[in-house]
Amino acid sequence: MGKLQLVSTGAGGSRYLTNEAIKAIEEADLVVGYTKYIKDLKEFVEGKEVYTSGMTKEIERADYAVESAKSGKSVVLISNGDANVYAMGSLVVELLDVKGYWDDIEYISLAGITSALALASEVGAPLSQDFCLISLSDRLTDFDLIQKRIKLSLECDFVIAIYNPKSRSRLEPYRGMLEKLQTIEENRVVVVARDLGRESQMIQIITAKELIDAGVENQDVNMSTTILIGNSTTKLTSNGKVLTPRGYLSKYDLTGEQKEGWRKIN
Repeated sequence: MGKLQLVSTGAGGSRYLTNEAIKAIEEADLVVGYTKYIKDLKEFVEGKEVYTSGMTKEIERADYAVESAKSGKSVVLISNGDANVYAMGSLVVELLDVKGYWDDIEYISLAGITSALALASEVGAPLSQDFCLISLSDRLTDFDLIQKRIKLSLECDFVIAIYNPKSRSRLEPYRGMLEKLQTIEENRVVVVARDLGRESQMIQIITAKELIDAGVENQDVNMSTTILIGNSTTKLTSNGKVLTPRGYLSKYDLTGEQKEGWRKIN
């Protein structure tokens, strides 16, 4: 029986690689991945059989990995971030199911550190309450549905992580998001990060108004950018960290005793 391991490599570069991911790559007969991501891992794939392809070739890569595993090889398919967050996970599972290969291939999916979590660790504690992830890519998801999700998540006061905000040819979903941001406080905390985990990493902490004013031409926003939009309680600490309070110090004093008059709101 062949083996297929879907290896999540984290937010960017090799900084967020887990021990499981490194071990899987070391033990593989074949490593398959998007050309850019394989270049990030050159020190780990040296001397191995490698198959790469470019952007939009996800089905080709996944099928090559699946068929190679079916032939008896131990295969690693590289997926940036976490494979089950807007990445290769659903495609691989669907292919295995459609082809009826569950009895022929040992399939393992290894979790990774998606960019929302990597970014949160860089800027403070912005995800301490309910949050959601929304991709603005309308390649596979209807434009109107994306816009509906943005609108309702803002109304529900989620902290929102935006993935795949815009590309040169895909501006309208991002333009729609900026329009919807006009419904919230203009000083709402926003974090813009590009190339997380790589040498070119850039992180800016700005306001919703500053993001809106920069418009769709914003050079800091592209397909390598992650945007965090705080909720109505998100604020900056005295040293500039981003904080979305969980509520501990609203309920308890610094000794851990519950404050008088505090009541839980159902």
